[in-house]
Amino acid sequence: MGSTKFGNFEDFCRDTTLPICNLLSQEHSQSGPWQGCQLKGIPLSGDRHLGNLGSILLSGVAIAAAVFLALRSERKRAAVGRREMQAFLAGYALVSICEIFSIGEFPLNSSVRVAFSAIHIGAIAATAWMLFLNGIIGFQLMDDGTPLSLALMVGSALAWLIGVGYIALDTGLEFTGFWNSSYNPGNRNIALYVLYLLIPLLWIVLYFALETVLVLRVLGETRPMMYLFAAAVAFAVGQVFNFVVSPHICNGTSGAIDGALFETLFTLASVVLVWLFWSSITEDDWPMDPGNPYP
Repeated sequence: MGSTKFGNFEDFCRDTTLPICNLLSQEHSQSGPWQGCQLKGIPLSGDRHLGNLGSILLSGVAIAAAVFLALRSERKRAAVGRREMQAFLAGYALVSICEIFSIGEFPLNSSVRVAFSAIHIGAIAATAWMLFLNGIIGFQLMDDGTPLSLALMVGSALAWLIGVGYIALDTGLEFTGFWNSSYNPGNRNIALYVLYLLIPLLWIVLYFALETVLVLRVLGETRPMMYLFAAAVAFAVGQVFNFVVSPHICNGTSGAIDGALFETLFTLASVVLVWLFWSSITEDDWPMDPGNPYP
């Protein structure tokens, strides 16, 4: 591989808060061995601390929002992809639950932190995959909401969750020792670099591309693009905060917060906007309230 940094997580873990950093640190702590700004958070007894409180609280809001939107989706009985959208929201809720204990700096046992981080990583891969499948569902290539459709979506998502989650868990807990080279300088783990960072990003980009084609070419509409474009921008802004701006926020606040807080916020906004986009292009079967602009 020469001097390439492809597959390396050292710089990421130095500059931002990612669940994978819990796996690659020998201490299995988000503070890790990296020479970057360290989150101090709220001091607790016994020289412990509670960090990323903002991300923890926003993750709680995200879980509540996912449940609310899933229940709201239930009212759209004639909507295309209703069950599939609910499956995506369930995946997002799982990501948010894990984020509380992986991104949030709770004083946890190291193995418990690694377990939550591994599930978090697997859930990100699985949820991005389900979002991509939601993009395909709109083209009606097969009947949506059928046992076959749901089995294919949920079954394939579970395969992503278990497969990627196992690699992450083996990396952090060293079951087989196969991934122990990840602890060497550079913290290279090409498998997780591809499965956790690159492929989920590909699924998300493909979703936005597919839905753009669906709305503009198939449905001949333009108004729903407002929601889709806003969702894409919100997601991108969240990633910029997490991967680019984070160290500046951490240093500027003396370790009080970092970019993870804003990544959680903008990802939540993106998911809500994706749901509003889906709602705007699907059929309703209840009377619209003139005082409510949203279905």
